[in-house]
Amino acid sequence: MSIVPGKGPNATAGAVAEALEGRGIAEGNADQSPALRTQCRAGASQGLAGVREAAQRDHGLRFTALLHHVTPQLLMESYYALSHDAAAGVDGVTWAQYGEGLAARIERLHRAVHQGSYRAQPSRRSYIPKADGSRRPLGIAALEDKIAQQALVRVLSAVYEQDFLGFSYAFRAGRSQHDALDALSVALMSRKVNWILDADIAAFFDRIDHEWMLKILGHRIGDRRVLRLVRKWLTVGVVEEGKRRVSTRGTPQGAVITPRTQRETSSLSV
Repeated sequence: MSIVPGKGPNATAGAVAEALEGRGIAEGNADQSPALRTQCRAGASQGLAGVREAAQRDHGLRFTALLHHVTPQLLMESYYALSHDAAAGVDGVTWAQYGEGLAARIERLHRAVHQGSYRAQPSRRSYIPKADGSRRPLGIAALEDKIAQQALVRVLSAVYEQDFLGFSYAFRAGRSQHDALDALSVALMSRKVNWILDADIAAFFDRIDHEWMLKILGHRIGDRRVLRLVRKWLTVGVVEEGKRRVSTRGTPQGAVITPRTQRETSSLSV
């Protein structure tokens, strides 16, 4: 059995995991449906529902047209889903400030994304202390970049939530480390376990190879406009002490796809 502690914000436990591993729904998760859930549950477009159904039917299907699902409505929902008190990026724009004239801003962002004129801004580098005395580097994206990223995450989640295994918990909507621990507890109490493997990849996010990441995405995502967007966010780099550094590998921690680090950035000073 392999359990990876996750960092999702809500509590949908390992119902699917338990089914795959031949056991019942874990204690503490009994009130949750075993059905797969995604970030698109509330306010999801019918189009994304179709994407989920197609992805579930055919796990080898390559999606060549996805960007049109990034609609003004989805961008608006993505804005409201962001932390209202998160630290600002390099442009200094806060959630409340962006909300002034929101409809016009969202319309401009939508047009830029679809016309190819959207330009990602570098993340603002900051650090938070770790328990061992070292510091964790965070990349705080500009608010408009966060909105676009959040919207694309919801589109991509419609595909990948159908592929992820039930016993995978990390960075998934509706799952948390508590759900992973709950499923692990049930497994340990209900069957004989001889060993447990605890492993961690040091500085994983700092060492991600951009080209391999895009190749892996390309197995399922054939929309070149989506892949170009992801490449922009990977390579735009960071600003630290007034100097911009272009990224050749790795991805900044603190993005909207990592809810725990998003909560951490909300306490950082602007």
